[in-house]
Amino acid sequence: MTNQGLDAFAAWVEDLMRERGYDIDSPRGGGKSRIADEAGVHRAAVTRLLQRQSMPDLETTRRLARVLGVPVRDMLIRSGRLTAEELADPHDHLATPAPSAEFGRRPTLEEVADLLGVPADRREMFVRVVEQFLPSEAEAIQGPSTTQGARVAHMTPMHEDRRALLETAAGVPVSID
Repeated sequence: MTNQGLDAFAAWVEDLMRERGYDIDSPRGGGKSRIADEAGVHRAAVTRLLQRQSMPDLETTRRLARVLGVPVRDMLIRSGRLTAEELADPHDHLATPAPSAEFGRRPTLEEVADLLGVPADRREMFVRVVEQFLPSEAEAIQGPSTTQGARVAHMTPMHEDRRALLETAAGVPVSID
């Protein structure tokens, strides 16, 4: 990455931080520490980015994207790690049904993975992870039990890990409610 690319990316991230109320300009504002804490990253990684010393690693980029409320895709493209062509927007594929999908039938998980632009080498993992969240046939007919409803009411660390796996497999932010 060129210095110009790092400068442009850092300036964009700075603007996002300011827009979201992080005081990154005053020496004792605490904004850098606050965003680092909220993202679960080292303050030094945030400082190095804002001082245009280095680009954050992939995990730090993903965590900052989550805290700043922007898609990881946008962060990867803006950082210069990937181009828009290399990282197709999955929403572009959702506007039209898959050519093989029959009207009125629920698409298979493989078709969903294709629509979302999940890379071929990650589709098997995507399918395995998503299957864990789908109701069994009995639940689909009867509805979820009250204990399951209580479980879904709050996100456990296990659910957070699954959400992260889904995001990694699909390449898009995923909400598990």
